[in-house]
Amino acid sequence: MAGSKLRGTGAALAVLSLLAATATAQTAPPMRVRGTIASIDGQNLTVTARDGATVPIKLAADYAVTAVVKADMSDIAVGKYVGIAAMPQGSDAEKALEVLVFPEAARGSGEGHYAWDLAPGSMMTNATIAQAVDKVDGRNLTLKHKDGETQIAVPQDVPIVTFAPGDRSLLMPGAGIMVSVVKQPDSTMTASRVLVGKDGVKPPM
Repeated sequence: MAGSKLRGTGAALAVLSLLAATATAQTAPPMRVRGTIASIDGQNLTVTARDGATVPIKLAADYAVTAVVKADMSDIAVGKYVGIAAMPQGSDAEKALEVLVFPEAARGSGEGHYAWDLAPGSMMTNATIAQAVDKVDGRNLTLKHKDGETQIAVPQDVPIVTFAPGDRSLLMPGAGIMVSVVKQPDSTMTASRVLVGKDGVKPPM
């Protein structure tokens, strides 16, 4: 049990630079590469991005891998700490594009409400669920965070995921992946951590 808890904590900490570093998003937003793995050769990762572009990424020698696994609506409960990308709907509740249920060890990471790059105009809210009301077409949430309170409607068909321990064997062609990269002066992309889908899951963040 102790080993399992340590692995869970490690998985949570491994994603902080990907999703929790957004506390400084307004001044230095991270560059996120989303897509599928085209190839992996040692530390040389090639990703086919969502727009079809081929992106070569140099991984650190000690790079970490975190698995993204399926969750469901029952995991979106009062008291849970979540990260939800959503689209503003004027004066109505924002409409979720995806829901990430954070492991308990990552509670508080990236807390707040800020611009996100999943889709043009999208927002990210990392917060604790204060209220959850079931509707015919999904669930309406009230999220409380350091910036205040945000209302988000979660449709039934929205991807819902969480994190699990991962290893390098998950990095195979065709696997869904999300990588936070640093662009070096010579324009090469480098990364020390990756999020990769497990059992066919595509990281929706």
